[in-house]
Amino acid sequence: MTQKPGPEVTKMMAEKFSVPELSALRSELLSSGLDSRDAAELLQVFLMGRGYGVSPEAALDAVHTVEGSGCSLEVIQRELDRIAMVL
Repeated sequence: MTQKPGPEVTKMMAEKFSVPELSALRSELLSSGLDSRDAAELLQVFLMGRGYGVSPEAALDAVHTVEGSGCSLEVIQRELDRIAMVL
């Protein structure tokens, strides 16, 4: 049984991306066995599919931060917010 995020996490994640979107991205990052460059490409595709752009370098930097956090939803949200550029 998975635990639902608390209200403070839910509020923070309501900014640009939904909790289900972030959870699906997190699951894919954890289960796919991607190396850092492929994971960065996954972040780019995720953001482009939602109308944002991102440089490959920024995506790779974000992946390293996310990996260092153990892939926490809060860090994924923060990094996506930090690197997403409105097209």
